[in-house]
Amino acid sequence: MISPIFMSVFRTGKMTVSPIKLMELEASKHSKVVSLAQGIPSFDTPEYIKKVAIDAIMSGKSAKYSLTNGLPELREIVAEELRKEGMHYHYQSEIIVTCGSIEGITASLLAILNPGDEVLIPSPVYASYAQAIKLAHGVPVFVPLDEEGGWSVKVEEFEKRITPRTRVIFYCNPSNPTGTIFKKEDLLLLADMAKKHDLFLLSDEVYKDFVYTNEEIFALASIPELKDRVIRVFSFSKAFAMTGWRVGFVHSSAKNITEILKIHDSMVTCAPVVSQYAAIGAFSEEGKKSIQEFKTAYIRRLKMTTTFLNTLPDVFSYVKPNASYFVFPKLVSKSEKIINSQDFCMELLEKTSVALVPGVAFGPTGEGHVRISFGRSEKDLQEAFERMNLFFRHFTLSS
Repeated sequence: MISPIFMSVFRTGKMTVSPIKLMELEASKHSKVVSLAQGIPSFDTPEYIKKVAIDAIMSGKSAKYSLTNGLPELREIVAEELRKEGMHYHYQSEIIVTCGSIEGITASLLAILNPGDEVLIPSPVYASYAQAIKLAHGVPVFVPLDEEGGWSVKVEEFEKRITPRTRVIFYCNPSNPTGTIFKKEDLLLLADMAKKHDLFLLSDEVYKDFVYTNEEIFALASIPELKDRVIRVFSFSKAFAMTGWRVGFVHSSAKNITEILKIHDSMVTCAPVVSQYAAIGAFSEEGKKSIQEFKTAYIRRLKMTTTFLNTLPDVFSYVKPNASYFVFPKLVSKSEKIINSQDFCMELLEKTSVALVPGVAFGPTGEGHVRISFGRSEKDLQEAFERMNLFFRHFTLSS
């Protein structure tokens, strides 16, 4: 039986808990569950980062608020790291340390939207974006990505959805849930569109460190003349296995940051100070080494995942992700009808105690797909795939 609270996500336009979190709640009711749902890295926060945080606690540095925009020493380090990536932002006036990426996103939307303003977001896209837009009294407008083209941006699809109420183009690059890396030329076309229609460009680049091809992540924030339009968000959660620390940052022009800071101050006063010290440790040479270690493990896990999917061509078809730690396979139907992804995921959970996220959680074109996180341990992946293989010996999606 499908939980009423889970179903409510898909049947109302009201604010709800993220469908991903609701799937985890459903999974928690099962014994010996293996969850490939929520995007939590299996790794512990690296020891050096924890040591920096512990030292801050023991020395009394973390007992009081920081400045609302964050520790000056952390913002200086952030500015230097951005400079190395070709982005030039002043630590005093153009950077805010936030409670992870979602707080930076929400504060930014609250700062730039008026009630009824429309925000263009790709479909499929991370489930919480639409909720953050609604919280800011905006209207999410889904724009389909091109699945046959590798979940790529179709600029003309964005263009034809622009109205006088459109205010923002908001995207995740690399993409969650598809693992797509958006092409530089497409992003530049979106930037031209933003200039033509006087729009903001909000970019979440939390998965930028986990790329498995020779492609490079292009950031519109690296173009100086776009500084007043681009608001870029990053989090330490995924790159450094720090999801529980709740720390990230947002950067834009001083004009935009002044407005975002007002919202940030009203919501949280400042990011957790102990987490800010941990972030300083993350940007050390010792901290950065962990990114490559994680990436090497994710490459192995991606291979495990695609090998599993390749054994079930009558169940799944997929576009191989080039980044992130998600794959977003399509459920294959012999009748060519779109398969109800929430029913599929609930039955899979009931019969196998394996949790996936239904694709409908990620927007209209996500229906008929599921999201699998290979951020979990290899042991968990192996167990989940064995259970699913056993299940599919007795179950077909055309039945």
